[in-house]
Amino acid sequence: MRILLFTGKGGVGKTTLAAATAAALAGRGRKTLVVSTDPAHSLGDAFGRALGAEPSEVDVLLHAAQIDSRGLVDSTWRELRQELQTAFAGAGLGSLDAEELTVVPGVDELLALTEVQRLAEHGPWETVVVDCGPTAETLRLLALPEAVSGYLTRMFKPGARRTAAAVRRLGAHLESLRALLTDPATTTVRLVLTPERVVVAEARRTLSSLALRGILVDGLIVNRLMPAPGFWRGAAASWMRTRRTQQNLVLAELADAGFGPEAVKPVEHRAVEPVGLTALQEIAFELYQGLDPLTGNGKGVTPLLDVSESDSGYQLRIAVPLHRDSEVDLARVDDDLAVTVDGFRRLIALPEMLRPCRITGAESDAHGLVVSLAGNRGPG
Repeated sequence: MRILLFTGKGGVGKTTLAAATAAALAGRGRKTLVVSTDPAHSLGDAFGRALGAEPSEVDVLLHAAQIDSRGLVDSTWRELRQELQTAFAGAGLGSLDAEELTVVPGVDELLALTEVQRLAEHGPWETVVVDCGPTAETLRLLALPEAVSGYLTRMFKPGARRTAAAVRRLGAHLESLRALLTDPATTTVRLVLTPERVVVAEARRTLSSLALRGILVDGLIVNRLMPAPGFWRGAAASWMRTRRTQQNLVLAELADAGFGPEAVKPVEHRAVEPVGLTALQEIAFELYQGLDPLTGNGKGVTPLLDVSESDSGYQLRIAVPLHRDSEVDLARVDDDLAVTVDGFRRLIALPEMLRPCRITGAESDAHGLVVSLAGNRGPG
């Protein structure tokens, strides 16, 4: 099973590229499902046909669906919420407090992700392509399993007798979601952007945030690139040539930041909106050039954390892509290291050997953050 998540800033064309990739995978003989978790569904528009919450056939080996997250809230969450209220009340909370604690922000997205997992694990699909919402919603979606799991752990210590079955069941489910998202052999992200500086800046922040969560980005797709100059004629040629020149500068900036041709795939702008299977297959051929769409950029996976000894203690390397304008903040919170990059924060559990140590410094290099720690070198 392989899962590809497509995301990007709103309006960059991620839905079209997700649909095109799914069509290409099916064309290579893989049973493929493409599913939208974006509340503003447009996957059906890309295929030129109506889609529902359950997978329907679009072509041989290709099915598609648009998840109804509000419907899931009205059904699945209502029952679980009542069970959690009972569990919280049993933990000594008043009925009003228990009710407030079960109002989880982002539950729509969490249930949508749960539905993706259900379809992936119980359907006949070899590959599931997910058309996620815009970047901000996607980052919140991918952070939810870990965040809510931590929330429940603080409320109910593992193994406590009063921990209700509903809490244990939800905790186990959230852990399975987190494991699914952070397994690079199963799940990767394709980040879609247009060749504009403001979009590239957001894409860089997204890369940092996903790396903090241990989620692998295996490729960037630069969409709506102006066609090659040789095809331009007439009065508009000068404007188009200038626009392409500006876009080339943005591509050069991506290359300088370490995103070379193996990681960045261009797709040219089209005069006619690509709708329907034939148009999507044409885009897929341009994007993948007949190669396997699952290949990605072919780079190995770097662990999020790596510990090595130094003359004064230890060095903790955190593999997070940074650019020269990144704003980084580090803080120690009990046995965790709070890392904030461009406003995205994550608590990273320190390895046991580093918990007695104190932070003495930090710097960045081409591979991420290097945190220096000094203190006990003994066991524990």
